[in-house]
Amino acid sequence: MRSWFQLLVSRRWLILAMTAFAVAAGLYDLTGLSIDAVPDISPKQVMILTQSPGLGPLEVERLVSFPVENAMAGAPGLKELRSTSRFGVSAVYVTFESAVSIDEARNQVYQRLADAKATMAAGVGEPRMGPMATGLGEVYQFELRGPGYSPMTLRRLLQWTIAPQLKLTPGVADVNIYGGEMPTYEVQVDADALRRYGVTLNQVYTALSENNAARGGAYIEHNDQQEVIRGLGLVSGTKDLDDIVVTTQQGGIPVMLKDLGKVVEAPKVRLGAVTHDGQGETVVGVTLMQYGANADQVVAAAKATLAKIKSELPPGVEIKPYYDRSELVGRTIDTVAHNLAEGAVLVVVVLLVLLGSLRAGLLVAAAIPLSMLIAFAGMRAIGLSGNLMSLGAIDFGLIVDGAVVMIENVLRARAQMPARPAAEVIRDATAEVAKPIVFAVAIIVMVYLPILALSGVAGKMFRPMALTVILALTSSLFVTVTVIPAMAAAFLSGGRIDDRETKVVGFVRRLYTPLLRVASRHALLTVLVSIALFAGSCVLALRLGGEFLPQLAEGSIVVTSEKLPGIDLQASLKKVTQIEKALKSFPEVTRVVSLTGSAEIPTDPMGVESTDSFITLSDPSTWKTADSQDGLVTAFQRRLETDVPGVAFTFSQPIQMRMEDLLEGVRGDVAISLYGDDLKTLQSKAQEVGRVVSGVKGAADVKPEAQAGTPAMTIAIDRGVAARYGVNATDVLDVVESIGGRPSGVVYGQDNSITEIVVRLAKATAAISNASATFRSAAADVAWYRSRWWLR
Repeated sequence: MRSWFQLLVSRRWLILAMTAFAVAAGLYDLTGLSIDAVPDISPKQVMILTQSPGLGPLEVERLVSFPVENAMAGAPGLKELRSTSRFGVSAVYVTFESAVSIDEARNQVYQRLADAKATMAAGVGEPRMGPMATGLGEVYQFELRGPGYSPMTLRRLLQWTIAPQLKLTPGVADVNIYGGEMPTYEVQVDADALRRYGVTLNQVYTALSENNAARGGAYIEHNDQQEVIRGLGLVSGTKDLDDIVVTTQQGGIPVMLKDLGKVVEAPKVRLGAVTHDGQGETVVGVTLMQYGANADQVVAAAKATLAKIKSELPPGVEIKPYYDRSELVGRTIDTVAHNLAEGAVLVVVVLLVLLGSLRAGLLVAAAIPLSMLIAFAGMRAIGLSGNLMSLGAIDFGLIVDGAVVMIENVLRARAQMPARPAAEVIRDATAEVAKPIVFAVAIIVMVYLPILALSGVAGKMFRPMALTVILALTSSLFVTVTVIPAMAAAFLSGGRIDDRETKVVGFVRRLYTPLLRVASRHALLTVLVSIALFAGSCVLALRLGGEFLPQLAEGSIVVTSEKLPGIDLQASLKKVTQIEKALKSFPEVTRVVSLTGSAEIPTDPMGVESTDSFITLSDPSTWKTADSQDGLVTAFQRRLETDVPGVAFTFSQPIQMRMEDLLEGVRGDVAISLYGDDLKTLQSKAQEVGRVVSGVKGAADVKPEAQAGTPAMTIAIDRGVAARYGVNATDVLDVVESIGGRPSGVVYGQDNSITEIVVRLAKATAAISNASATFRSAAADVAWYRSRWWLR
């Protein structure tokens, strides 16, 4: 070992030059280190989304969710399968073991989707994998505002101008669009006109399909030139649709689509909406970050892209962000950096005071940045992110321990042997304490090794912390046994070294010496007092309570409001407007954006009775209602329960809410699931459980989920009557589907937009409500109505 330290001392300037290179490499790795607020605990999960317009929850469950789940069962590495079936939407969550890579998981799902499609009924939707993003991937959310612009115009602008460019941003997986109105070309067919001209709905569907197409005729050679042949029969708007020929009457008189009804631009049936600040509807874009990307860098890139897009927006249209993950990341990293800087300064001051040598103190202090830069390089190499858990666990006192011992021994040896050559003294002094330092650091590292054995959510949360500390300790050991001896040889070889202890050490020694004598004389009493103090601390520890994670003040609050099941969208939005106005009455609230129902990509499928309201808070130094976030939540809850009765409220934070949802699919710290076949019994028992749990000390926001079914009108087909009239089931179901609008093609716009064509039975809703001889009456009447008026 002496030869190793002889090499370090004799080649000290080479070692320092290599150290400078390592510092540069560490700084480079630091700039590329993934930064986030908290570790991403998202499981290896693939979401399968299926849009089933018009289907009720029961049909979605039977015809979509179950076949998809059945196809996914048995996938290698499968850990859990769960699904959510709502009106028009199915979301199946396929969770894999941690050892399975996300690419392998998505590949497994992709291969099995073909089996799922083969067992699904025709026309119930196309199952697709969700974006390659984690549950914590919603890193940047913004409104698109434009006074005087309709929700449909803003929606089209966001969908076809902003979102496509934002998706090209590095690290962005997708852009989810909430709110507004999705435009469609709606063919409103008049039932009387169909009867008058003897036309069926199937003929309308066929005409739309056969008159909206494009073909290619390859090419011809003419005058030594090659001319490509294009056959264009695509419709471009309402006029083209009006002029489509559906059939011809006797004498060759054409029956056009405009003879059977009218074609208008109308919004598609909505599954959700967005409102803001109690001022009505708005349109929102949610930027989804790719799996494993750097949140801070993705948000910065998204902002840069949106800044470029602003010049393309119409006059008066603005992009207003209301949730920015980088702000939380910045606050978190600032907090960690501030605490680490304070710790570093404190360590340096203590070293200077206790060692009594400015040069020695600075050499020991240099071990902190050197060790951290090497640790950052290691973190980047193994894919660790810098966050509150990993960086906040670093203890500078542990990092400098080895350097303190080595430098202090060098100072002692130099003072006691001034006549010997300084290089030899430093070589022997560093070699003398090298083994104890290695053993000491190894023992500390071993303390963290059991944490690496944690699995599941606990492993994802705490293993990065343990790995970061281990990297920092091993880096400090490397610096101690390589760089510190070289630095000592370079900067502590000259001059006289004084071995006298400092005044502070002398003062502490004078206090400690008599105390040590007393403890030695009364050894038994000292041991008993120590045991008593330890026992008392154990009792206190058991009474402190525990929590899996400390709550991070994110700077934003999310309040989830649950209205009565079956409420329609407009009635739900009225309640939401009341909620927003009540929240905006607090001076601490700067903005409120509420997302009701589901988005275009239903990554969080909710019914229109459910709303997530994102509350942006002002700077805590300006708060008047309360001096803490918990106090604000209490005040908000009291006001909402008073101003908006009949609504259940749950408070959380954006990241906290997603974490809770990721763990068990339930937003809450503790969830109790009941299983059974009778929904009414389950609902009754859930209320009983809720009453019992509410009495538990510390329980708050105990609310059983409302599971009452949404009101539904069932149209069943009487097979016997249908047979007498020669009516197929699909003939009747075509009419049912036309109530909400049957997709029948698309129109490609000049701006690359795609607008759906839907066929809807004009005044169908009124017919259902008022005509007892049609859909509300017996199945026989349905079949009769269908055969008389549409089939001829």
